[in-house]
Amino acid sequence: MKPIILIVMKTRIFFQVSIVTLICSLLTVSINKLSAQTSKPDSVKKSFRLFKDNELTEISLRFDLSTYFRAKPQDVYLKANLTFHLSNTDTISRDIRLRTRGVFRNKFCMFAPIELNLKGANFGYSDLNRISKLKLVPQCSSGKDREDYVLREYLTYKLFNVLTDTSFRVRLLVVNYIDALNKKKPVKQYGFFIEPAEMLAARTNCLQVKSTNLNQKSIIPKIMDRLAIFNFMIGNYDWSVPGLHNVAVLKSKNFDPTGAGLGISVPHDFDWTGLVNPTYAIPTEETGIDNVRERLFLGVCRDKEVYDKELNLFLEKKPEFYKVIDEFPYIDKNVKKDLTRYLDGFFDLLVGKKDRILFELTSTCKKF
Repeated sequence: MKPIILIVMKTRIFFQVSIVTLICSLLTVSINKLSAQTSKPDSVKKSFRLFKDNELTEISLRFDLSTYFRAKPQDVYLKANLTFHLSNTDTISRDIRLRTRGVFRNKFCMFAPIELNLKGANFGYSDLNRISKLKLVPQCSSGKDREDYVLREYLTYKLFNVLTDTSFRVRLLVVNYIDALNKKKPVKQYGFFIEPAEMLAARTNCLQVKSTNLNQKSIIPKIMDRLAIFNFMIGNYDWSVPGLHNVAVLKSKNFDPTGAGLGISVPHDFDWTGLVNPTYAIPTEETGIDNVRERLFLGVCRDKEVYDKELNLFLEKKPEFYKVIDEFPYIDKNVKKDLTRYLDGFFDLLVGKKDRILFELTSTCKKF
């Protein structure tokens, strides 16, 4: 009898120990899960480098496409989900809000420009978490020419980056538009993000000026001339410092010994230009030009010697401008040829024809 009793006791002890071990294991798993949910992501101190890298990035936007196409809401936000596809297996997905923005493209384009509201999304990356609102420039509508337009506009931002780092950085995207209600088929197109003005200001140790009561005399002369000549080069007349039309103004935080407190002008929105050359860009009668490929100088009037010095800077930067176009892999050779030929029309005037271009600049410049 004693051996039997001993066996029964050992069996009971074994099961008791097993149960205790199981309970401890379950508690450990639960604690680990809770810890993982409450702790910050490992990547919180890392940088996503959204506007420092040039690699093509794929994202997915899931929201109510029917309302977006029909109402193009600008006053109210739509619920959305934004996913960054970091690799074939790694993604970041967060709930956000979005609404449309812009004027002409908002009405004319099927895909209106978008403002993403990222407040509270907590992507786990230090730079992404600092962004509250992000501008997305989508492809206007379907078709190869519309695809070329958005890629040409992206390249125009990259061209201005050649001249100065005090310029809006951009990030090229492949965007998957997915209907949250599953009523419309997904759409895949190119697009790009524009660096927020607050991020540009912080990066350049500046403050953003939001006053619309400015003019070209409010801007540092050298910087104003650079912007005006750049817009002349790309065939852009759709800009104005008064009203901050397609121009942002910054003011340096550094001490200004002159006490003038002049600003720094930064151009943006380049779709209505000769370089992009969209079919919908038709000049108004007031401009006196027949199409956007005709160049029109709208800078402030200066002495010819001042223009001449600034034009020499553009001539020095010519190889870098052409390199931006030549090394861009997402447009075909015919588009590259068209872009370079259009720029040739500007640079040909700088070699042996300076008098002609100086005449053009001085004949349409603005007198103050």
